[in-house]
Amino acid sequence: MKSARLLLLSCIGLTIASGAFASERYATRPPVVMSPDLSAPWVMQLRQRPVGTPVNPRGYVVFDEQPSPRAKQRERRAARKSLSSNPAVREVSFQRPTAPSTDAKPKKREMDAKFLPQSVAYDGPEQPGTIVIDTAQRFLYLVEAGGTAQRYGVGVGKEGFGWSGTNTISRKAEWPSWYPPAEMIKREKRKGRILPAHMEGGVENPLGARALYLGSTLYRIHGTNAPWTIGQSVSSGCIRMRNEDVTDLYERVNVGTKVIVR
Repeated sequence: MKSARLLLLSCIGLTIASGAFASERYATRPPVVMSPDLSAPWVMQLRQRPVGTPVNPRGYVVFDEQPSPRAKQRERRAARKSLSSNPAVREVSFQRPTAPSTDAKPKKREMDAKFLPQSVAYDGPEQPGTIVIDTAQRFLYLVEAGGTAQRYGVGVGKEGFGWSGTNTISRKAEWPSWYPPAEMIKREKRKGRILPAHMEGGVENPLGARALYLGSTLYRIHGTNAPWTIGQSVSSGCIRMRNEDVTDLYERVNVGTKVIVR
């Protein structure tokens, strides 16, 4: 009898407790209040939804979204169009430096134009038909009648190889062969340059298109395959001329012509 009474009291207590729990479960809870110190930094990171934008259907807080790639492209095109329409911006031109072309040809070497042939006044004592060479000024004069002379630019002997004197043309040759003197062969060998004992005439020959030999000396008035050296002290004592100039002189003078080198 006593056990039945205890069991009944226990059932009643459980019923009352479960009812209390149920009423508490479905009761309206008080709002959660956060301290400003904790909520302020987080709330400041949110942005208000701009007026006119659609409401998130789920009611979530909407953060600032990144624009789509197409929107970025439209913005860039609009910015470029704005810059191109600005006159002040159009005046400045930024160009990417171009690499030098590997196909570019080396610049052609040329002689000074003042050494090109020309007719000049002459009031010296020499008779027409005489050749006068001014080694200091690098000019060759062919004296003509009437107080004029035909002047040509020449290359002369480098330091230590200059000379002066009077002689005559003893021989004329077209596209002459070249026999370098033994002294020149030895001198160039010491510099590491090997000269041939003989070279046939031609465009590669250092004597060029024509040669006028001076007496019994080793010196000549001759052409050159290096016309840019005209007007300089470059030879071993010979007088150099452009091929076209020495050809013109060759046709104007004869064997026996007097040559004065100063």
